[in-house]
Amino acid sequence: MIERYTRPAMGGIWSEAAKYQAWLRVEIAVCEAYARRGQIPAGVMTRIRALRVDVDRILAIQQKVKHEMIALLTSLEEQLGDDSRFVHIGLTTSDVWDTATALQLRDAIDLLMQGQERLRRALGALAVKHKDTLIVGRTHGVHAEPTTFGLKVAGWYVEAGRNLERLGRAREVVAVGKLSGAVGQFAHVEPEVEEEVCRDLGLGVEPVSTQIVQRDRHAELVSTLAIVAASLEKIALEIRGLQRTEVLEAQEPFGEGQKGSSSMPHKRNPELAERICGLARLLRGNATAALENVALWHERDISHSSVERVVLPDSTIALDYILDLGAFIVEGLEVDPARMAENLERSYGLIYSQRVLLKLTDAGLARQKAYEIVQRNSMRAWRERRSFHELLAADPAVTEHLPPAELKACFDPSWYLRNVNAVFRRAGLA
Repeated sequence: MIERYTRPAMGGIWSEAAKYQAWLRVEIAVCEAYARRGQIPAGVMTRIRALRVDVDRILAIQQKVKHEMIALLTSLEEQLGDDSRFVHIGLTTSDVWDTATALQLRDAIDLLMQGQERLRRALGALAVKHKDTLIVGRTHGVHAEPTTFGLKVAGWYVEAGRNLERLGRAREVVAVGKLSGAVGQFAHVEPEVEEEVCRDLGLGVEPVSTQIVQRDRHAELVSTLAIVAASLEKIALEIRGLQRTEVLEAQEPFGEGQKGSSSMPHKRNPELAERICGLARLLRGNATAALENVALWHERDISHSSVERVVLPDSTIALDYILDLGAFIVEGLEVDPARMAENLERSYGLIYSQRVLLKLTDAGLARQKAYEIVQRNSMRAWRERRSFHELLAADPAVTEHLPPAELKACFDPSWYLRNVNAVFRRAGLA
């Protein structure tokens, strides 16, 4: 991932130094298990614990041998000499690589869960603040009925909670290691060693690993990251829509001295929300690539490796970035209740049509007859840009069934707030 979208903590997890440090951590953990069995002398184990990662040296060796694991082992041999024979006993590259990758993914998901929790808290606070702030609800982009801005945000809050649970499940799925050897049959390492090492590393064990940890796990993770990103895009897209000049009910933060356009000084664009939408597309593409990695030849091939070098770091880094960006937008969102109230009136009162329809049916009219009466007046209000209430009040087909006071009560927006508290309690926001 490019530096522009890489936050330091997440970027650090995927650095070359962190990768080789994770590999060394696995190698040392295996040696510790053998030392406890008396297979590695105590003095040698002291030297093994003192091993250090020298990235420059590893990369220099790799230029010659063209193999990352051999480059690491060669650099360790330079530090240990003949005692290097106790390192990497019975292991294959994937034993170390996959187990170390699980450590990196576990740490990455922990950061993502922190970011998701921050976003969820921000959404909860915004929802409660605007629980009773009336806004027109739109379907197909067209005015539908009154709702509240808080209710809109409460939906995002609950979805953020589901995504937090998804990340937790994905963490369990990918935080597994394997030390079963070249084709996974434990010919050179005992299953008990694998279990012990993974336990010491805080990982689960892949029950049947072939030569690799099975890639449905990684596909599930990257798909989860894409879902979380899609939820962020959903929020960002709504904010973009609300910031349109014709709507202008909410705007993302815009700092002092910030510029929106190189040519038009008046521009204040929702570019942060647009950035989230763009990067969410990237994560969806990465999910497809991760799914392609599930099917490999026989016990393994290496076609998944090149893909994962990109999609695992890039997906976690990108999601970390847009989670932070999304929380920043929500925390600083500029909401305009007055504009929301103004926009409620822009459709001439048509947003109350269903309530009129139901009142007419309550008064005894057949539903389709009542629908025809309300629709006829609705279309006229649109066409003539006239008050829907006034047209209904002048229509004998309405007034013979609804007294003026009852008709007027249909246009009271506060009626639409009557069950908001119940929904908030159900969302855990009471």
